[in-house]
Amino acid sequence: HPLWTPLQVVEGCYQISPHSALLQIKQAQFPQRLLISHVHQDSVFTPDSPFLSFKRVLYELGPAVSSAVQLISFYSLSKGFAAEGGFRAGFFELVNIDPAIMKCFCSWGMSVYPLILGQVLLDALMEPPLPGDPSYQTFMAEKQAVLSDLAHKAQLAQEISSQVPGIRCNPVQGAMYSFPSIQIPARAVQEAQALGLEPDFFFCQKLLEATGIVLAPGSIFGQRRGTHHARVTLLPPVETLRIVLHTIADFRSQSLQRYS
Repeated sequence: HPLWTPLQVVEGCYQISPHSALLQIKQAQFPQRLLISHVHQDSVFTPDSPFLSFKRVLYELGPAVSSAVQLISFYSLSKGFAAEGGFRAGFFELVNIDPAIMKCFCSWGMSVYPLILGQVLLDALMEPPLPGDPSYQTFMAEKQAVLSDLAHKAQLAQEISSQVPGIRCNPVQGAMYSFPSIQIPARAVQEAQALGLEPDFFFCQKLLEATGIVLAPGSIFGQRRGTHHARVTLLPPVETLRIVLHTIADFRSQSLQRYS
């Protein structure tokens, strides 16, 4: 499967089951290597879809898989529920990595350090207040408020996007983005190709020129051939996000008329 080729970077295990992914690897030829981003593990806001780490699932599949798959898991302070994007601190864990490669990581890692403040924040995130600690209730209330706000805006993005003909948005289970699929008219696809652009990049560019709204085209993340997407951030305040979503919907309707 093209998603699970060696050294494929995978982000968003809330959309793809680690079980199904690793079962695909189990059926493939060993060895396999996976680079997994777990940066959104604290930003899951659907109770029926808890976070599952690839390392846990890897070992649950038994020695035939757990001893053969080389796994590198990444975590970053910049994409947690606090979204402390300016501090750039994080770490990665190496599982079943070849000893010769481990030497390269060790020699390289000794020369790369985040700022002290980033290290302090990362340590606080790795060891949050526990039940009984003086700050536990305040911490949990603030964390739940952030996740509840993201969940509300994710639902809003799905509802408004799905009302627009030619746009479909799956339920968002975590993180801070929605990725609606967009049907782009054939004439718009042809114009984009004539300019040497991906159709969804062309859509996002025209949207920016017409409205000032910036979306990330799905083609820069990788997507199934023949499909088109855009990444919408859920971070703006609710009313701002509502205006953005309706503006995108209006632009979509106008582009249909123009290119029909």
